[in-house]
Amino acid sequence: MVQNIIEIGEREDRVLNIVKAKFGLKNKSEAVAVIAQTYEESFLEPELRPEYSEKLQKLEKEKGISFKNIAELRKIIED
Repeated sequence: MVQNIIEIGEREDRVLNIVKAKFGLKNKSEAVAVIAQTYEESFLEPELRPEYSEKLQKLEKEKGISFKNIAELRKIIED
């Protein structure tokens, strides 16, 4: 376990208290861990998540539509 001393503002402290209460956590360290995990799942490196890789492999196997220019694509879509 890594220990750090951090300085945060009053607003951030309130957010930590809300997260702590919402998830029934024992301390603010656990609240920081929940926030970090949520951020990781939402914003960081989605290509590393297994479900993303599986979805990408399925998409790569699908056959696409060939078109030469935007006008031809528009005609295909509208017909």
